[in-house]
Amino acid sequence: MATLENKVSAVVGDRTAKVLSTVFGITTVGDLMRHYPRRYMVRGELSDISELREGDETTILAQIYSTTNRPLRGRKGSILEVVVTDGTDKLSLTFFNQAWREKDLKVGRQGLFAGKIGVFNNKKQLAHPDYELIPDGSDVDSAVEGFAGKFLPVYPASSKLPSWKISQCAQLAIGALDEIDDFLPASIREKHDYPTLQQALVQLHQPADLDHAETARERLTFDEAFLLQSLLVMRRNELKKLNSTSRKRIAGGLLDTFDKSLPFELTAGQVAVCKEIESDLAQPHPMHRLLQGEVGSGKTIVALRAMLAVVDSGGQAALLAPTEVLAAQHLRTIQKQLGTLAQGGMLGGSETGTQVTLITGSQSAQARREALAKAADGTAGIVIGTHALLGDSVVFKDLGLIVVDEQHRFGVEQRDALKEKAVLPPHLLVMTATPIPRTVAMTVFGDLDVSTLRELPLGRQPITTHVVPVKEKPNYMERAWQRIREEVAQGHQAYVVAPRISADPDAGADADLDFLFGEESDEISSVEELAPMLHAGPLQGLKIAILHGRLSADEKDATMQAFSKGEIDVLVSTTVIEVGVDVANATIMVIMDADRFGVSQLHQLRGRVGRGTSPGLCLLVTQCEEETPARERLNAVAGTLDGFELSRIDLEQRREGDVLGASQSGTQSHLRLLRVLRDEALIEQARDDAESLIATDNDLSDYPALRAELAQLQRDQAVDYLDKG
Repeated sequence: MATLENKVSAVVGDRTAKVLSTVFGITTVGDLMRHYPRRYMVRGELSDISELREGDETTILAQIYSTTNRPLRGRKGSILEVVVTDGTDKLSLTFFNQAWREKDLKVGRQGLFAGKIGVFNNKKQLAHPDYELIPDGSDVDSAVEGFAGKFLPVYPASSKLPSWKISQCAQLAIGALDEIDDFLPASIREKHDYPTLQQALVQLHQPADLDHAETARERLTFDEAFLLQSLLVMRRNELKKLNSTSRKRIAGGLLDTFDKSLPFELTAGQVAVCKEIESDLAQPHPMHRLLQGEVGSGKTIVALRAMLAVVDSGGQAALLAPTEVLAAQHLRTIQKQLGTLAQGGMLGGSETGTQVTLITGSQSAQARREALAKAADGTAGIVIGTHALLGDSVVFKDLGLIVVDEQHRFGVEQRDALKEKAVLPPHLLVMTATPIPRTVAMTVFGDLDVSTLRELPLGRQPITTHVVPVKEKPNYMERAWQRIREEVAQGHQAYVVAPRISADPDAGADADLDFLFGEESDEISSVEELAPMLHAGPLQGLKIAILHGRLSADEKDATMQAFSKGEIDVLVSTTVIEVGVDVANATIMVIMDADRFGVSQLHQLRGRVGRGTSPGLCLLVTQCEEETPARERLNAVAGTLDGFELSRIDLEQRREGDVLGASQSGTQSHLRLLRVLRDEALIEQARDDAESLIATDNDLSDYPALRAELAQLQRDQAVDYLDKG
């Protein structure tokens, strides 16, 4: 008999155990039990190839007719094409960079193949299908039935360990299992009418029917949410026990002077969030707050007020930015907003003022020495920088607040390295320009208090967005360039954004990928091609410059400064301008091959225009035809300025792996089933249950099995997931 903690070799043998460990990181029986089926093939639902239509989700029983493996054109990699037949018709299966499957998928073999039907060049195909091969010499019907009865579980698999073999391993483990100690408190399990942990694992791997499988999956998904929320609740409680320096607002200080100098009124949302932050800063334990908001909602001014409040209390604030372009932009913006208040102790500076300094990796030795000295002696109340702030040479007199801009660009280790430069735990304000739906914030940033800005500042004009379908209406492209000329003629500036820095030397290099995914596209625009084309053609006579990641830090900064000063009419750029670039005079943006960008990314990009008092215009250029998924994405962006709605659409398309972190798919992670958008209600219930339980038993002393499971979660790769904040 076996427990979940036993080595998997005890039930499957050493040879198979070695493959499980090498390929999937499965070392224990528990790991194997949590290698969940992706789906189930239902024996009675097999389809004929001849009846299949584009978009059908299907499972077919077929024989391999031919295999062809060929290299991609113009890039590394290969495409394996396998043609199968069931006697009614033929179907193409395509695999990208998986040549090893050719050893398995030999002509004459029979198997079950499942996936979504696509069409390329009028030929039906399945891209990266799930499949189960019937062992040679086996009776087909009995072999299929022998895998798992009517319901055949389909597992994440490999050439060395196909799905049917993993199914056999799971059956062996289930047969050997002792009674499992259930970590979910009985009261919670009974409240939701869930099966025990043992019942759930058996039902998922050996379902009597699909209803039982679904119930089991819900219980195991709830487990992930409950464990995560329990850990986050306990973390919040631990944070509140830490001692920090209270940073109460000082009447008549720097912040009051700054507020009186503002030429505009804060929005109601900004006022409310500022009050939340002031209240947090006044507490004797460190603030841990996430500030999220729409593009252009005024997060920077909120963060600046928090920094000034800390300076008033005798402390310093550090603003950590992910790039030198953004750090330099923050320096210019804050110095401009503060005016003489940023010249404390200097000739012409305010008596109540402070100084703002910049620390980056590329600045001159002299500038760095001066900045380090200002940080060390407290002359600089606000220190802005990149990863360079984390260096040993950077010392603060009294670091009271850390502001992290674009949090997703930093790991927890970097944030903690900055915390170590403070005597007592500093207050923390994390900013993100990507609006996050409530349940995502609750899950990813559950140990932070969340503040949200939805309103645009007074006087800001809305941005109009249009899709430019150049295949259907080629003359629209000419009109787009004309609109740029019109805006420049009125004294404004423009962005042209391209998805690539340079052109692909092989014009047909994308054709193989198009074939693989059943799509067709033209050549993709690049900065280095667009700029000279525009200079010599439709934008001739205008001052055009380029900006991309391959330029040096000095070149990028010089270009951005020139653009900010109005010395450049049109900036042709990659997505390096996506975040933090604030040029109020820029009113129009043309995004080439807009279908190559994500929904949230497009929303961020267009937020660079219309930042002043003049209306903004964003044109989304695409070769994609109407009613394709790509056009639907672009239409969604054009149809709303609600970043939260667009974020939801983006997440639904990308799934949460990009948000939640790599650990979600990590081999040892507990977080395998949870989907924060799909499972909103379940997450909220799990959070309520966790809070209620921990409120009555703070250290879970009455629940040793749950404590052990949470300890494992902390040791797990899932810690990376939690530490995104």
